[in-house]
Amino acid sequence: MVIFMNKTAFIWHESYFWHNSGDGALFLPAGGYIESLAHSESPESKRRIKNLMERSGLIDELLVIKPSPATETDLLRFHTQEHIDNVKYLSNTNGGDCGDCAIVGRGSYEIATLSAGGAISAVNAVVNGTAKNAYALTRPPGHHAERERGFGYCIFNNIVIAAKYAQDVLGIKKILIVDWDAHHGNGTEDAFYGDNDVLYISLHQEGLEPIGRGNIEDNGRGIGKGFNINIPLPAGSGDAVYKYAFEQVVVPHAKKFDPELILISAGQDGNPFDSMARMMVSAACYRYMTRELMKFANGRVVCIHEGGYCPAYVPFCTHGIIEELSGVETDVGDPFIFAMAGTGYDKLQPHQKAAIDACKNS
Repeated sequence: MVIFMNKTAFIWHESYFWHNSGDGALFLPAGGYIESLAHSESPESKRRIKNLMERSGLIDELLVIKPSPATETDLLRFHTQEHIDNVKYLSNTNGGDCGDCAIVGRGSYEIATLSAGGAISAVNAVVNGTAKNAYALTRPPGHHAERERGFGYCIFNNIVIAAKYAQDVLGIKKILIVDWDAHHGNGTEDAFYGDNDVLYISLHQEGLEPIGRGNIEDNGRGIGKGFNINIPLPAGSGDAVYKYAFEQVVVPHAKKFDPELILISAGQDGNPFDSMARMMVSAACYRYMTRELMKFANGRVVCIHEGGYCPAYVPFCTHGIIEELSGVETDVGDPFIFAMAGTGYDKLQPHQKAAIDACKNS
C-alpha cells in the first residue's frame, strides 16, 4: 500500500465497452426515417481514452485497479428494489428501456453493477490511502439515473452510490460533488437535495436535457437549503466562462464547505466537437478545473466518467485530466486546439458574466 499511495488509481474494465446502448442514431432507436448509425452513447469515446493512455505510456505510471461489482446492498442505498429487479429482468431477457432513454442490453445488469462498483473501487482506493486520487472510466454513465428508474443513458447512479458508500461504510461525512457534464445531473441532485453533508455543484448548458432541471433557484430544501448549487451556462460557453464560474462560485463554496472528499462527475461533453451539447470547453480547461479542485480535501479527488460523445476529442480532454491528477507529463498535446481559434471560447461575454453573477448568492 505504501508503495502505491502517491499514485493515481485508474479503474476500468473491458466489460464497460461491451454494454449495448442500442443501434439508433444520436439518441433515437432506428426505424421509420431514422437510419441505423452508431448510437451517441457508444463505447468508442471511452475505449479510445484507454487506447490513448496506452499509446502515450501514461497508463504505465498509474495504479490500475480492476473493479468489483456493486452489491445489491450498495445499489439499494439509492435505488428502489423495483428498479433493480426491472434492470435484472431486461438484462436477462431481450433488453429494453429501464426508464427514459436508458437502454438495457442483454447482460447490461452485470456491466452496470460493475460500473457502479468501479466508482466504489475508486473511492475505496483514495479514502483507504492506496492511491492519492483516482479516475474511474465507468460505463454506462450514472448522474441522470433516478431512484426508481434509469434516465438519459444512465442505469444506476454511480456517483451517488459511491458517495453513499463513502458515508455509510468508510465514515466520510462531508462530500463535495462537482458535476461539469454539459447536462444537468438530475439524479444526483435528487439524491442529496435535502442533505447538508453533501454539497452538489453543477455546471451545465442552460436549457439542455433534462428539460426544466438545473435552475438557479433549485438550491435544496430543509437542512439542505444552499447545499445544491446550479450554474446554468449559456450555449457557446467556453474556457473563460468556466474559469469565471470557478473563481466566483465553485471555489468560494468549496472553501466554505471544506469537504473531506471530492467526487467529480467527469462528463467531457462540453467540448466544442460534441454531438450532444453546444459548449466550447477545451482540454486545457478540463485540466484547469481538475487542478483547482485538487486544492481541497487534501487532494482526495475521485473522477467518475459520465458523458462525452466525440471519439476524436474526448480522449484528449480526459488524458489531460488524468495527467493533472497524476502529475505525470507526456508529449500528448491538444491536436485540435487550432480549430477553436477565433470562436471566442477564451472570451467572457457580458451575457455570460451576468449568468454566472446571478448564481453567486444562490
